[in-house]
Amino acid sequence: MLQFRLPAILGLLLFVQTAAAVDYHIGPGQSLTRIADAPWDDLRPGDRVLIHWKNTPYKEKWIISGLGTASSPIVVSGVPGPAGQLPVIDGRDAVTPTNLSYWNEPRGVIKVGADLNPNEEPPAHIVIENLDIRSGRPPYGFTNDNGARQNYASNAAAIYVEVAQHLTIRNCILRDSGNGLFIGVNGGNTQDILIEGNRIYDNGIDGSIYQHNTYTAALGILYQYNYLGPLRDGARGNNLKDRSAGLIVRNNWIEAGNRQLDLVDGEDSAAVVNHPDYRKTYVYGNVLIELDGAGNSQIVHYGGDSGNQSIYRKGTLYFYHNTVVSTRSGNATLVRLSSNDEHADIRNNILYASSGGRYLAMLNEDGIAELRNNWISSGWVAAHGALGGSLNAIDNISGVDPGFKEGGAQDFSLTQGSAAIDQAAPLATGAVIYPVLRQYVKHAQSEARSQSSVQDLGAFEYCPELECQPIFADGFE
Repeated sequence: MLQFRLPAILGLLLFVQTAAAVDYHIGPGQSLTRIADAPWDDLRPGDRVLIHWKNTPYKEKWIISGLGTASSPIVVSGVPGPAGQLPVIDGRDAVTPTNLSYWNEPRGVIKVGADLNPNEEPPAHIVIENLDIRSGRPPYGFTNDNGARQNYASNAAAIYVEVAQHLTIRNCILRDSGNGLFIGVNGGNTQDILIEGNRIYDNGIDGSIYQHNTYTAALGILYQYNYLGPLRDGARGNNLKDRSAGLIVRNNWIEAGNRQLDLVDGEDSAAVVNHPDYRKTYVYGNVLIELDGAGNSQIVHYGGDSGNQSIYRKGTLYFYHNTVVSTRSGNATLVRLSSNDEHADIRNNILYASSGGRYLAMLNEDGIAELRNNWISSGWVAAHGALGGSLNAIDNISGVDPGFKEGGAQDFSLTQGSAAIDQAAPLATGAVIYPVLRQYVKHAQSEARSQSSVQDLGAFEYCPELECQPIFADGFE
């Protein structure tokens, strides 16, 4: 008899679990007034915490440590105001609920990670979206879960991810913090991270090189459709710094920073260094802007910075269909490869220096690079000094003007007659798994990229206005 009843019982339990998912509404006129009123230590699959906009910031900080599922994630979502304003979570003078065990409180405003009643597994299948999270840095302080006053650490973040799996951070604003976003690898337990459609800017610590707009390490991480803008005045950190295995950076706008991309060794975990995807890094469809006087003259760094070359990436950086613009009055360098064991396949990009190509070098000194079918400002050089590695340049186009629609207004789409139209070569064999299907829309959105038998160079596909099918920016595909 039991063998016939068990499936029915299991089905009933599944129904009860699904039906038990709860929406917790927080804000003016809602059932909960404070963020602290949500059951943060007891969220279940399918639960949603909906934080409604109000005309003053929420001065609260908390921890997310629940276990969702792939079909029923735990969602923490802002509900925008009448003009689309995102609810503001302000870490300055914020208060932590006393019923939460939030260790490492000085490290962030919102933390994703463990508490004193940890699950057997890391927090998983969590979505954080539609929130403006700010002001996790010194000299700001907060009231901790014991009711005592503390100050933030210099390396605090608007969102501090101690450990998580299958985490999505979408359509958030992360600003005025030491790091806008910090993600720790936690011995390889942090896995499958999606950072999508966010605006991350105005972070860093005055005079310091150690805090960044984003500082991340994980097994599997995808950045797409984000606006990563200038850091705080006086901050000397990088824009996107990463130590991950399986890194993909596509269709983003990355402007300023000491370097736009600092892709270095996984010094924190052997799980990263030994992962099969550690040696392959994909950067494509991005707009990278090097501003005059903005820190290091190198735009991309690939390899390592720990000094232990045995754990450097020592693989291939696939760098394709990007639009790179340098407005420096002096020298700029596209890629610094840390050693001759690092390789770069650089193809189908637009590489433009407003001061002229003689100020634009492809490599810093070391490394092996394939430079194929790019548009590059006339007069470009292999390196500004001695080249200890090698550069194989094939079928590149040089010119004075790449044919931007309005470069001075940062409209880097192509005009009719641009020499970059229909000039792309096939992708490298190792990159064909990631074709360029979408393109960035200002700001923090994307749209389908028009497809033709031969694509254009750079991050944007030319399309005559009278011939184009309407393309609508849908943001998150």
